[in-house]
Amino acid sequence: MGKVERDFYPPRRKLPLVRLAQFLAPTWAFVTQRIWLEADYDSLRILSELRRDRVLLLPNHPTFQDPVVSFLLSGVTGENFYFLSAVELFDSPLAPFFQGIGVYSIRRGLSDRASIAQTIDLLTQPGCHLVIFPEGGCSFQNDTVMPFRAGGVQLAFQALNRFAKQGEPIPDLYVVPVAIKYFYRRDMTRVIRQTMAQLERSLGITPVKADNYQRLRAIAQKVLVKVEQDYGMHSSDVASKSWNERIERLREQVLAHCERALGLPINSAEALRERTYRIEYALKQRADALESAESTETDAASESLRKYRLLEKSVKRLLNFDAIYDGYVAENPTPERFLDTLVRLEREVFDIDQPPPKSFRKAVLKVGEPINLKDWFEQYRSDRGKTVNDLTLKIQQAVQTNLDLLNQS
Repeated sequence: MGKVERDFYPPRRKLPLVRLAQFLAPTWAFVTQRIWLEADYDSLRILSELRRDRVLLLPNHPTFQDPVVSFLLSGVTGENFYFLSAVELFDSPLAPFFQGIGVYSIRRGLSDRASIAQTIDLLTQPGCHLVIFPEGGCSFQNDTVMPFRAGGVQLAFQALNRFAKQGEPIPDLYVVPVAIKYFYRRDMTRVIRQTMAQLERSLGITPVKADNYQRLRAIAQKVLVKVEQDYGMHSSDVASKSWNERIERLREQVLAHCERALGLPINSAEALRERTYRIEYALKQRADALESAESTETDAASESLRKYRLLEKSVKRLLNFDAIYDGYVAENPTPERFLDTLVRLEREVFDIDQPPPKSFRKAVLKVGEPINLKDWFEQYRSDRGKTVNDLTLKIQQAVQTNLDLLNQS
């Protein structure tokens, strides 16, 4: 019998636990995650000036360590943040701890009414500081952002609308763009070469004398062909197309394949992550039946299980390669970009969710200019969709601009 999963995990913040965790977090992050936080004076000043206000922080999400960095920021500022996280985080004995430090859940790809209501309730509370990652998941790219989803801004306006419906003055509610970028603190050439050598051995690539970038492309080419073959999509005609064309075609075909297999509607205009999370949720709904089938030694059961495993693998691939494009490393061949790509390839080739940290990294955080949604509220009431989308794009561009500035520093 499969385990029972709860639909929603609310925050149950306990301030003594928050303070203890904030005290211990820098040492824990340094020892186990091999990261430490660096925030400039202006960023800390901006947050200090907003310490008594309602604040929605919207950071980019390049790695699995970003929630840790956000919690470290709460400790540096001495504030008590709330954090919105995927419900999968709570599939752990540590779920009560996460709730105790202010984390609550959302089921991605669904209209999670309990989570939406919780978010609006929090944003109406004086002094609330809430962290939402608007990319909706890890981009696995340190220098660029994926399109921001509009949900965070939309819910913040709904919180303000609650005051309007009650005939109360509209309060300040600031949306703050936050850029997070990681820098390795030593020469990573040897690590890059070792990682490529491991991938080459696993993929059966004969090492040749070539520069690191050419070796990286050879590995990526092998992986791309292997994935295309898994879905019956590789041919000489396909091989003649550009990598970006092949990647885009592969994404769309894999999405449509999964949606057809699960009887889900195909909407090519919808964001890749939304479609992928809906596929992931549909798979979870079938997990218990397939666990039972695993113990049944029939051809039909074995075939059902094989198809399920491929769909599971497809979800991982779609999320892993969502933001990837040919040219990311060539544009700026830094150690960070090399390893962004190599970690993605390790996740695919070795079928591991989180490869261990490659070395110590400095997490640099830069806060953008806050946007007071009160100043936009009348515009929101006149045209809700356009106002939300315009502001979401403005915040996304602010994060990307600050990432570009960090790249130049």
